[in-house]
Amino acid sequence: MFVRRLILQDFRSYASADLEFDAGVSTLVGLNGQGKTNVVEALGYLASLSSHRVAQDAPLVRAGADQAVVQAVVERDGHQTQLQLEINPGRSNRAQLGRSPLTRPRDLLGSLRTVLFAPEDLALVKGDPSERRRFLDDLLVARQPRWAAARSDYDKILKQRNALLKNARTAADRGAALATLPVWDTHLAQVGANLVYARLRLLRDLQPYLRLAYDEVSAGQSDARTTYRSSLYDELAEQVAAGEVPDVADLEAGFVKSLEQQRGPEVDRGITLVGPHRDDVVLQLGALPAKGYASHGESWSFALGLRIAAFQLLRHDLGSDPVLVLDDVFAELDAGRRRRLALMVGDCEQVLITAAVGEDVPESLHGGRFTVTLGSVTKA
Repeated sequence: MFVRRLILQDFRSYASADLEFDAGVSTLVGLNGQGKTNVVEALGYLASLSSHRVAQDAPLVRAGADQAVVQAVVERDGHQTQLQLEINPGRSNRAQLGRSPLTRPRDLLGSLRTVLFAPEDLALVKGDPSERRRFLDDLLVARQPRWAAARSDYDKILKQRNALLKNARTAADRGAALATLPVWDTHLAQVGANLVYARLRLLRDLQPYLRLAYDEVSAGQSDARTTYRSSLYDELAEQVAAGEVPDVADLEAGFVKSLEQQRGPEVDRGITLVGPHRDDVVLQLGALPAKGYASHGESWSFALGLRIAAFQLLRHDLGSDPVLVLDDVFAELDAGRRRRLALMVGDCEQVLITAAVGEDVPESLHGGRFTVTLGSVTKA
């Protein structure tokens, strides 16, 4: 799989742009602030329906425009498919596959898969649990797009349940206000258990790739590993932390038990305290957590290892390479890590690189080159 063509209209700084790529390596070179990352952000948004930079759609639309349009021609096994996404802040986005409009934008998921590594990924190691949860869930969707619906369902149930708990805090008759809570408990436990189960299986499958990727990029053996920290009751959480993957029925029963245990604190605080939205993934180097203990270089190696592991897992599962995007990465790495990364990605079907200084990119990754200036991209 590779992107043959990318067309932007009113996306970020681009009134319009039309780029043609080949398989192999392509590098976009330009000074900071000229729009290099905007190009790969558009590609990532088309693949995942989310941005690695912002949570809302409005910043993606060029100032003064009502909507942005991202189109791509994706080639796989000699066949070309056109993808199109209209980004409409404040309104529903619209998607099209070939000549056929799609009922929902998420039906586009799976038509293009990307793995993107960017400086923001340092937050996977040093940041809040939400960063690591998002990494897991985005990879779940890239692996099996059906999980996008499960994530959406969980978020809707959680929002309704939190609203119920919040209203109960100030209700004159708390019992009456909580009358429907068991129904929401059931819904939350069913969807939440499936999501946790999928995360645990994903981490189990990702682990061997992570260990190998970390060792290769760091040129050492530091036993990079992950531990899932669950918000379920203590005994079940300990099983999960030990690497066990309970079946869905056991997780669902544990979910219900945990909600019952937390009933008082949840009502007092007006929020749901149990579920995948409260979980974390502890990244470890040996017995020590990477957060707070890893050096700056080790943290970069871990973040990069996670992305390379994700790429390798998708390559294994799908039988074809996702598009690998390295956004302004080489400037952040020392010479040794640059060289080792170049060796690791040299056989990828398509690699898109952005760099402020072309010389930062190892010679082994030289290929097609584009020059980016404010609002325009030209092939060098």
